Amino acid sequence: MPATTRRRPALASANSVHLGKPSGVLAPRVQSVGPEHFGIVAVDCAKASSKWMLTDFYGKVLIAPTVVRHGRDAFDRAIAQIRQAKASHQLEDLVVVVERTGRYHRPVKRAFAAAGFDVRVIHPMISRHFRRAAFPNQKTDDTDLQGIIQAACHGYGLVDPHWEPVYSQLQLLVRHRRGLVYKSTKLCCQILEHLESCLPGYARCFDNVFNSGIALVIPRAYGTPRAVVTAGLAGLVELARRENVRVHKSTLIRILAWAEDAPSADREALLHQRLLGELNQDRIATEESIQVIEREIVGLLVQTPYVRLLALAGINVVLAAELAAELGPIEHYPTARVITGRAGLFPGRYQSGPVDYRRGRLVRQGNRRLRQALLMGADTLCRCNDYFRVMAQKWQNQGKDPRDIHVRVAGRLARIAFQMVAGSVAFRHPACQGPPAVLSKLNEFHNEHDINITTTRTNLQHAAAQLPAAEQAREREIWQAKQAEIRARRGRGPKRLAAILPAVLSRLVGGELVGVIQSNSSGETP
Repeated sequence: MPATTRRRPALASANSVHLGKPSGVLAPRVQSVGPEHFGIVAVDCAKASSKWMLTDFYGKVLIAPTVVRHGRDAFDRAIAQIRQAKASHQLEDLVVVVERTGRYHRPVKRAFAAAGFDVRVIHPMISRHFRRAAFPNQKTDDTDLQGIIQAACHGYGLVDPHWEPVYSQLQLLVRHRRGLVYKSTKLCCQILEHLESCLPGYARCFDNVFNSGIALVIPRAYGTPRAVVTAGLAGLVELARRENVRVHKSTLIRILAWAEDAPSADREALLHQRLLGELNQDRIATEESIQVIEREIVGLLVQTPYVRLLALAGINVVLAAELAAELGPIEHYPTARVITGRAGLFPGRYQSGPVDYRRGRLVRQGNRRLRQALLMGADTLCRCNDYFRVMAQKWQNQGKDPRDIHVRVAGRLARIAFQMVAGSVAFRHPACQGPPAVLSKLNEFHNEHDINITTTRTNLQHAAAQLPAAEQAREREIWQAKQAEIRARRGRGPKRLAAILPAVLSRLVGGELVGVIQSNSSGETP
């Protein structure tokens, strides 16, 4: 079914607009107690210590800037001092505004929140603007505190939304995996550089030296083309047998043909050979770590509604986890436009009097990691999803900039993801091609990562519980049909585990039994 179109909601009325951010507005609380009875604690955080001060809403300093060391006793003394000042100055309401500083502000935030204070977080870019307005060429901790207080009074001290532990853990694992992927890519580039120095042109004997079993075994044993020629075909066959690597004889003949015509190696070829081996060991360890993390990621993803994104052709487990980790709970987004706004996927605008035009480039401010995840998803959809491939080709024929095409697809991905994750009914869109694929993709992912059958069944049950009721029924029908097909093809003799695993799984959507495989006393399946 084609996606239904809806009119965009009208702009908010003037009565609902606030100066500053709605989640940081303090005006109602200030009006209820009076500005002179409303206190603001500003905290400028650093690594080992922070500086804080207390003022009322008018800016009258009640406690001068004071340094607090990051420790339990120091925090307790600062909290006691604030409570004493609150009683002596008759402050009826109070907020604590902490400037975001990487991760160094979190101990301060946790300490004041545990003491029962309303803790707000302010972005350093906002406090910098207010500081520069009052102190253009001066930057100190005291001026930073004044900028924080001014920004908080104007509604820029925001409340951090609560994240469930599953999303926090997923974000840490996904970002760590992304760092390991970057590291693995860098190691591959370094390995190719050393390989070209000791065996010039050897990498062109393979489509990908990292996907071939014998490709990096030979450089570890022979550091120059002359050494490969000296070993001959018999030596290469013996090396493959000793390393327990399967290789076609034609591949070894191709390698020997290259070695006989290869240019001379670098003068430090043996040193390049040693460094290549060390880097390759590091690469293998890194890829094993990536596999381990991906097994943990899928266990967390199935506990979130973002697992529904697997119904989109081109979206795999890792990409769905990337979106879930950077977006967080979908309840924090009233509309899909909030997602693209947080990611900064909209052009800048300049308007002054009769002049009004779009700058063309995306805005500088925004969550860069979320923008990266959406653009990465857009690139995948343009390559692997027929609907978006056709749309991208149509825009390309119209002369659209490739960057504009990717941003358009990312925006549509954000809207589709919002409807799929936040909705409680089955979502129909031309991009969701073919039969349901959520549980099938998950099962394939578990097979590729050699996850045991107990964990696989548990993850499939959790994923099925996240699907709408209509999708559960459709997934169950597809799964039963696949099981029947597998059983019809099953014969005697040994079979690959990946081929029979779907039939071995005994539980599926909603915890219902879909056919338990029974065995005779002889052990032979009927």
